[in-house]
Amino acid sequence: MTDFHSAEIVKTKAGRQYHIGLAPGEVANYILMCGDLDRARKTAERFDRVRVEKANREYRTYTGSWKGLELSVMATGMGPDNTEIAVVELCQIADRPTLVRIGSSGALKREIAIGDLIVSTGALRLENTSTYFVSEGFPAVAHHEVVLALLESCRRQRLTYHVGVTATAPGFYGAQGRDVPGFPPRHQDLDAELARMNVSNLEMEASALFTLATFRGMRAGAVCAAYANRPANKFIDAKTKEKAEDACIKAGMGAIEVLAQMDSARREAKAPHWTPSLGLRRS
Repeated sequence: MTDFHSAEIVKTKAGRQYHIGLAPGEVANYILMCGDLDRARKTAERFDRVRVEKANREYRTYTGSWKGLELSVMATGMGPDNTEIAVVELCQIADRPTLVRIGSSGALKREIAIGDLIVSTGALRLENTSTYFVSEGFPAVAHHEVVLALLESCRRQRLTYHVGVTATAPGFYGAQGRDVPGFPPRHQDLDAELARMNVSNLEMEASALFTLATFRGMRAGAVCAAYANRPANKFIDAKTKEKAEDACIKAGMGAIEVLAQMDSARREAKAPHWTPSLGLRRS
C-alpha cells in the first residue's frame, strides 16, 4: 500500500519531482522565479546557453549559463500555493538554492510610478499557505544579501527602484480588495489600510517564498515591477509593461551576478556571511 505521507510520493522513480518535473542536476543553485511563463522564456533568451528546458503542468524551467554563471529561471504560475510546491520540490534536488523572485505588483504609494521597481525587504502575510509550516507571527523577511544584491544591481544599471515592505495576497480579486461587479470584497479599504502601514506594493507570492526560504535556511528575495498604481487607479499600458518587465529581468539577473561575486569573496575570506568589508570579487 502506498504511504501518502511519505516524501517518496513527490517524485518519480527517476528522481523527478512530481509537479515541477525536474531531476537532480537539472537546476542551478541560483534560481530566478516568476509567475509568468512568458517572462521565464524572455529571461532564458538572455542566457548564453540553455542546457535544460522542462515544462510540467504550470511549471516551466530553463537552466543554462550566463556570464560564466550557472543559473535557472522557473515560472511557477500565480499564487502562494504554487510557490510552496516549487520551493519544497526544488529543495529536494538542489542544496539550499538562492531564490530571487522577478515579479509584477500593484504600487500602494502615489510616488511609485507605474513601471518602477520595488525591492522587498519583507512581506506582510495576507496568505496562509506559509502558516502550515510556521506560526502566524513568524517573520517573512528577504535575506539581507539578496536585498543588497538587488539594490546593487539596480544601481549599476541605473534602474528606477524603491525599497520597502510588500504585502502578499492569496488571490487577485477579493483578496486584494477589488470591487468587481457581482463579487464585492469583504475588505474594501484594503489599499488604504496597507498604505497606512507604509506597505509599498501588493502581489501574490513573496511572503510564502520568504517564509519557506528562512524556514529552510536559504537566501531569497524579490524585485517586482509596478504594473498598477492603486491609489491613482491607473494600470500599465502595453509599451510601459514591456519596459518594466525588461527592467525587472535585468535587476534579477544582475542580482545573481552580484550574489556570485559576494559568494566568491566570502569563500576567499572563509567568512560565514558577506559584509561590505569583503568587497565584491569576480567569481
